[in-house]
Amino acid sequence: MAAVFESTIKMAQDSREDWYIELRDLFENKTEICADLQEYSKKIEELGKAYDGNIEVRWTKDLNVPPYVMDGIRFEMSKLQRELEDEIGEPLIKGN
Repeated sequence: MAAVFESTIKMAQDSREDWYIELRDLFENKTEICADLQEYSKKIEELGKAYDGNIEVRWTKDLNVPPYVMDGIRFEMSKLQRELEDEIGEPLIKGN
């Protein structure tokens, strides 16, 4: 059984541009705050080591996260995925 991490995109207080990701390990009831995707990537790797990388990530977002912020995050996630795939030499998500 995989460990479950919950990743929630949230807006910074009183900001329409600044966002962060709240990363929660539901088994350990531990929460990390990540200012960007690079920090998120490092934190999820660190937390995942305790479970030998056997993790499930559930993504959510707060209702106040505007679509243009989500578009920017999706673009950055796609870019990060391509970089990781180039680094390891294979797709991260394998087709059926």
